Amino acid sequence: MLKARDLQATKFKPQRGGSYQLSHQHFLSFCTCIIQKEVVPLQQQNPPRFPLEQRTRADLRFYIPMEYNKEPLSHAQLIELLKERGLLFYNEEAASSEFKMLSYFRLANYLRTFEVDADSHQFKDDSYFEDALGLYYFDKDLRALLFTAIQSIEIAIRSRMIDRIALAHGAFWFADERLATNRRLFAENLEHMRKEVNRSKEDFILDHKDKYDSPEFPPVWKTLEVVTFGTLSKLYNNLNDIPLKKKIAKDFKLPQHIYMESWMKSVAVLRNHIAHHARTWNRRFAFSPQIPHKLNNSWIETGNTRPYKLYTFLCILVYLENVIHPEKDFKDKVKDLLKKNPQVKLRAMGFPRGWEEQPLWRDEAE
Repeated sequence: MLKARDLQATKFKPQRGGSYQLSHQHFLSFCTCIIQKEVVPLQQQNPPRFPLEQRTRADLRFYIPMEYNKEPLSHAQLIELLKERGLLFYNEEAASSEFKMLSYFRLANYLRTFEVDADSHQFKDDSYFEDALGLYYFDKDLRALLFTAIQSIEIAIRSRMIDRIALAHGAFWFADERLATNRRLFAENLEHMRKEVNRSKEDFILDHKDKYDSPEFPPVWKTLEVVTFGTLSKLYNNLNDIPLKKKIAKDFKLPQHIYMESWMKSVAVLRNHIAHHARTWNRRFAFSPQIPHKLNNSWIETGNTRPYKLYTFLCILVYLENVIHPEKDFKDKVKDLLKKNPQVKLRAMGFPRGWEEQPLWRDEAE
């Protein structure tokens, strides 16, 4: 690996971040200077990935490992640093108290919304610490609300899968490789279920183990109650009985099993983010659910929908909750939370213009 002293010997000046930029001519000259030293190809350097604009230019960049040497800061020092970067405070003493129960880097995700750019960490004019804090607490309330809906959806899907598939294929269908589309995924699912059942402390699992020695697993109506929703999603996805999968999808007013597969994975992805207390409100999710243009129940117009943003995931939750618990008010609670936080930029959440006029979001009386 190229060392900093190798580049320093050539009198090339480092750029921000410890990188050296070399033209093609300088690169050839540099290679001549260090012909006896180990030269690592660009794609093998650390970090190995480069922005597109760097990969398509004639210039080349060498990145040199840098040692982290920043010292920890007290709350007072941290506040002073933020003030130097342009952040304003209504009450510094209250801010210091917040930092006692809320680490800086958990709040940093919300402070970035108010930064001019990510490199300098300078803040926009009239940016207040309390605004970022309010955004954090909005996101916290939002996650709690979403998790409540996810719980009821998860329980309902478990119940439908247990009933329909067990009646069609028996109490241990999940252990029958003949019902799997992909053998590798079948083996992985079975191993995950084995671990989840073995670590379960639920009374009905422990009682079953005390009474029965075989088969290895409890029946599906016990086993599926203790596996993760992610595993449940993969089990549905890998089931090769397509007509049966369609029946389960139609239980939730979805026309095809492919939407059920996609929506289950979406709910699992969202659930995992919430379980780890991760920023949710403006996240760009790595997984984009499939969005049908038309559904039997009230739905949305999909033309301006960005499937990787939270709005799409919210629509999925509202639609499923309307099917499972039509008398509940999850949709209204979402709308109330947004009204209580007018400072939140709905566009950053993926909400299109006129979203409240979409059939899914309109009040029933309208």
